[in-house]
Amino acid sequence: MAVGSKIGDWAFKTFTAGLGVATIYMTVTFSLNVYRGLAWHNAQTKAGKEGILQNAEEGSTDKHPQ
Repeated sequence: MAVGSKIGDWAFKTFTAGLGVATIYMTVTFSLNVYRGLAWHNAQTKAGKEGILQNAEEGSTDKHPQ
């Protein structure tokens, strides 16, 4: 009976460790995706502002460039 108990303990510890590793992996990938998304959004905002400034310098009256 003691052998079965030890096998169960090791199985539980292995499963729990796997959940811990999966949690850390998901946290890291989520954080990287948030960082990349914010960087992409900032680049789009910067490009949009530069496009509006170019249109203003060229004398365009279109306030909503396509």
